[in-house]
Amino acid sequence: MKYIIIGGVAGGASTAARLRRMDEKASIVLFEKGSYISYANCGLPYYIGDVITERNKLFVQTAASFKQRFNIDARVESEVLKIDPVAKNVTVKKLRTGETYTELYDKLVLSPGAEPVRPPLEGINSEGIFTLRNVTDTDKIKAFVSRFPKGKAVVIGAGFIGLEMAENLHHLGMQVTIIEMGNQVLAPVDFSIAALAQQHIRSKGVNLMLNTAVTGFSSSEKGLEVQVKNQAALEADVVILSIGVKPDTRLAADAGITIGKGRGILVNEYLQTSDPDIYAVGDAIEFINPITGNSMPTYLAGPANKQGRICANNMVLGNQQQYHGSINTAIVKIFDLTVAVAGVASKHLQAANIEHLVSITHSGSHAGYYPGSEQMTIQIQFSPKDGRLLGAQIIGTDGVDKRIDTLSSVIQRRSTIDELTEFEHAYAPPYSSAKDPVNMAGFVAENILQKRIQVVPWTKVAEIGENDLLVDVRMPDEFKAGSIPGAINIPVDDLRGRLNELPKDRDIYIYCQIGLRGYLAQRILLQNEFTRVYNISGGYKLWEPCSREAVLLK
Repeated sequence: MKYIIIGGVAGGASTAARLRRMDEKASIVLFEKGSYISYANCGLPYYIGDVITERNKLFVQTAASFKQRFNIDARVESEVLKIDPVAKNVTVKKLRTGETYTELYDKLVLSPGAEPVRPPLEGINSEGIFTLRNVTDTDKIKAFVSRFPKGKAVVIGAGFIGLEMAENLHHLGMQVTIIEMGNQVLAPVDFSIAALAQQHIRSKGVNLMLNTAVTGFSSSEKGLEVQVKNQAALEADVVILSIGVKPDTRLAADAGITIGKGRGILVNEYLQTSDPDIYAVGDAIEFINPITGNSMPTYLAGPANKQGRICANNMVLGNQQQYHGSINTAIVKIFDLTVAVAGVASKHLQAANIEHLVSITHSGSHAGYYPGSEQMTIQIQFSPKDGRLLGAQIIGTDGVDKRIDTLSSVIQRRSTIDELTEFEHAYAPPYSSAKDPVNMAGFVAENILQKRIQVVPWTKVAEIGENDLLVDVRMPDEFKAGSIPGAINIPVDDLRGRLNELPKDRDIYIYCQIGLRGYLAQRILLQNEFTRVYNISGGYKLWEPCSREAVLLK
């Protein structure tokens, strides 16, 4: 049996290695257009920023080591020009010599990855404008920015890679501006979480420009100029394009393989394309999202590696192992904060017409009485029908990673918030509290689902009318330090003795700092014949940065 794999890195290299472990006798040939077959793609920004100082640590395998350990014929700088599914061969070009030849296969794996988006803007090919996708890009960027140790950098696009690049260029001492066409950073999360990240980015001295479109580039004596719609041009020594990526489907499309609605290579549950002898993995493929039911690509290294293993199993053993799709679990470091996401954000659930409820909680990373506890914010989305967990987002400084992994597992298994309330974690004061943040998120969601509390989002504050009442149930000193305009202050501990001050025939909106005292106040009122009581989800801690970011967008 002869297997050909087109493309290395996460998907292709993991497929090749698994194929060899499954079939010692097979002939395995891997074609990689670039110079490196397997490297730590996600570490590239940190090498540019001198956080990772040894370049060799980026490489997982070389063509030589692949040959020695796995007996895999890895041919770098070899571009596959064409696939002939009838003749079952590929046409390959040796990039160093220009020579072309054909290679036969029994089964083929497509792992071409995705290409960075480069819009046709004037001057986009000027010196100093880069995309980051591979080691070659990394080397060019690192060499270029070394010429401007205190220079100006503009990062276009505020996704995961864009924010990582902004942080690392800032780490090098550069003045950094981030330009994003959308109204927030990190499109996979909701505005409430993004706003907290944006405030932190601004606090580091990074110029963050949202709702801003780049219209072109030009060169001047001072370097580059970034043209911005309806605003003055920005000076830059280096520009990083991080606008997004698109699946590389040229080979597949030319070979008559089905392309999906999301413009990726459409695969079935066995990672098989429309041609039964051709499989596909990685950034280029499209499959059904297990939450929305829509087919879509996923640009993540974790799923690509797992797909490679499953794909190899199916090619060797026959289609025995199903791939159940990705829920897009991801995490990113943004200076001192960590932002993580799993499942589908509320805004995307709305777009898919999926009914859901939202809960936001703030909890300590570990026991508050043990030094170093830091609060994290957790937002979860869940079904109002059965409590199925549909999505989770977390922002904080410590312990974000293990909580998102827990929530991701619940989402992936199609489980419910009931599991969160009973989730048993390893508890000691340096690591958590007796009630973990995951438990707290479940408790609040359960109260919402069972209608023990009625919550409204922070955006509801702007809609509170003259006949409504806004009540701050924090302590007087907290109220004086900052409050939502129009609120009156009745501390929760005084509430039972001051019920006569509140009307039962008006809507009452309650908030505290993080939500707990607001919940207690709401329970008091609901059990004293007040029926029109609403708790502002996330409390003042969420409303304050979100409202500030909303003002900046106007």
